[in-house]
Amino acid sequence: MSTPSGYLTSLYSLAGKVAVVIGGTGELCGAMSEGLAAAGAEVVLVGRNEEKAAPRLARITAAGGKGYFLSAEASEKVALQQLLATVLGRSERVDIVVNGAGVNSATPFVDIGEDEFDRIVKINLKGVFLGCQIFGKYLVDRGQGGSIINLGSMSGIVPLSRVFTYSATKAAVHNLSKNLAREWAPQRVRVNTLVPGFFPAEQNRKILSPERVASIMGHTPMKRFGEAKELVGATLLLASDAASGFITGSEIVVDGGYHAMSI
Repeated sequence: MSTPSGYLTSLYSLAGKVAVVIGGTGELCGAMSEGLAAAGAEVVLVGRNEEKAAPRLARITAAGGKGYFLSAEASEKVALQQLLATVLGRSERVDIVVNGAGVNSATPFVDIGEDEFDRIVKINLKGVFLGCQIFGKYLVDRGQGGSIINLGSMSGIVPLSRVFTYSATKAAVHNLSKNLAREWAPQRVRVNTLVPGFFPAEQNRKILSPERVASIMGHTPMKRFGEAKELVGATLLLASDAASGFITGSEIVVDGGYHAMSI
């Protein structure tokens, strides 16, 4: 029988797997990428800016992991089709897909312009739709299962003030993930939503005024923001077939108790 540590290592091992992290140059998905690489996966960081990927890839390599960067526009179908083809040509397989590209805005509702609305919907919702469609088809057709992790939001569960379009798109991502989980369960392609609470990152720093921070802390039992590395455990759980082979259509919330707070 394996030792307890050996059992846990095998349970969460991603050795031989390839993970494509769309939005991997960002703070949250970047930390998730490091965790996937530490568990043995070859990680493909997908984004627009190679310079932003370089420090993350350096840390992955220094820790003994494997990874590389590919540029792609998450909301363009042809770009994602080419991304899949490039990864298959270089790494020969894809097993894990993280759809994590996203943008935010704090425009008052009556002032939201159509251009702003369309831009947020295109990146936050259409990007996830296309990522699931293109990589999901590959996983289903391959017939060996796989894991798709869509990055949701607390605002996809409970609408948050001042982020109207963002909240709407994230609610749609939650709904789409559950729908696809049901659709692809017979093919062992698992689709889950990872739901961060409040983690300071590029897309939300501009709306974190002192008043809003005080409001968030008053509603978070742990009285602090999350750290990006605290998403790694949930990521590995959802990525590993051994650890979560019977988990699909779930929303894994990492929020310091925010969603459990009422009065």
